[in-house]
Amino acid sequence: MFKTILLAATILIASAASTLAVDLQGAGASFPYPFYSKVFDSYKKTTSVKVNYQAIGSGGGIKQTLNQVVDFGASDKPMSDKKLKAAPGEIFHLPTCLGAVVVSYNLKGTDGLKLNADVLSAIFLGKIKKWNDKKIQKLNKGVKLPNKSIKVVHRADGSGTTFIFTDYLSSVNKKWKNRVGKGKTVDWPVGIGAPQNAGVAAQIKNTEGAIGYIELAYAKNNNLPFATLQNNSKNWITPSLEATSQAANVKLPADTRVSLVDSDAKQGYPIASFTWLLIYKEQNYKGRTQEQAIETYKTVKYLLTTGQNFASELDYAPLPASAKKQALSILDKIEYNGKLVKDLVK
Repeated sequence: MFKTILLAATILIASAASTLAVDLQGAGASFPYPFYSKVFDSYKKTTSVKVNYQAIGSGGGIKQTLNQVVDFGASDKPMSDKKLKAAPGEIFHLPTCLGAVVVSYNLKGTDGLKLNADVLSAIFLGKIKKWNDKKIQKLNKGVKLPNKSIKVVHRADGSGTTFIFTDYLSSVNKKWKNRVGKGKTVDWPVGIGAPQNAGVAAQIKNTEGAIGYIELAYAKNNNLPFATLQNNSKNWITPSLEATSQAANVKLPADTRVSLVDSDAKQGYPIASFTWLLIYKEQNYKGRTQEQAIETYKTVKYLLTTGQNFASELDYAPLPASAKKQALSILDKIEYNGKLVKDLVK
């Protein structure tokens, strides 16, 4: 009798350990890595579930998702229609937070610089070469701008940050769109390149007269000033987490694949973007278990709810209520063998 009870207890313990041992694999965008790391670490402390997230870039995240070797992928750029059609199953895009790309500069004694779309485009096209150009001066009345050359700094490597910035310039300026366009890498008309956000920030900080684009967190961490920009509604918006979240305060398409640059949000910062998780609607692929599907659902739901509380402290903009509601609604549609995973969660 004792042996029977002991055997039953051992089976129960082994079963519980097996359930707790379900780990998840994710890969993709490096931009949200600090945010994801914080959320997944918190989730592990709560549930003992480990999420191994590899920041290999958005392209890698899309590739790993298409190859079905991860529980979820991640990208700062939504997948194209072509790639979605080529996928072995339907893929959902779930926005998780927002980031802002700011225009940072190095001009001693000049704070609160204002730039509009036309002037910013002309600077990066190499058409405006001096800081005291009359077009810049007109936007900054009362500010004495120096007779110094503008030294443009841009990314030397492919990046989601570059995609967001060039997407913005392409959206607001036809000359930029036709001559340069948007992409993770482009043929820059002027300027010098530096690797990663940290490299661009360092170059700006060490070069008087420099201007470049970096993520908001890097500007703050390096005590670099950044420009106030005029948005689509002609309002002057200083980059902030609140203004970045406001950029998504618009009607989103059903699949959430949308560019938020130059959005119609009246108080939204104009160079903002979602970052997304990529998840298959049908979770039973490549031998994945029902437990993996359930844990994927629970982990992502934690990221979209409790996890949002970690965003601001890491300089990421949390999802506005409407986007959060839509993301959770999409998550509720994932299935395992045709059954909604949300109904399998105990």
